[in-house]
Amino acid sequence: MSSNLKATIERIKSLEAEKKSLELELESLKKMVDAKAATLEGEVGALRDEVKTLKVLVEPMEIAHKQPDLNKVA
Repeated sequence: MSSNLKATIERIKSLEAEKKSLELELESLKKMVDAKAATLEGEVGALRDEVKTLKVLVEPMEIAHKQPDLNKVA
């Protein structure tokens, strides 16, 4: 076999090994991204719930401040 053919075969083997390694890394990264997205969805949901709760608590205070005090003497 010529040295050129041997070099080409070695290059192919090396590239196939690198491809497999990159595919495994890609799968791992995809799992990490999916987990991160799921975590963020949970955190965002909790923050939305907290905002709703605080709005419910604040709205009666805002209404009370807007109403005129009927006990005041003009």
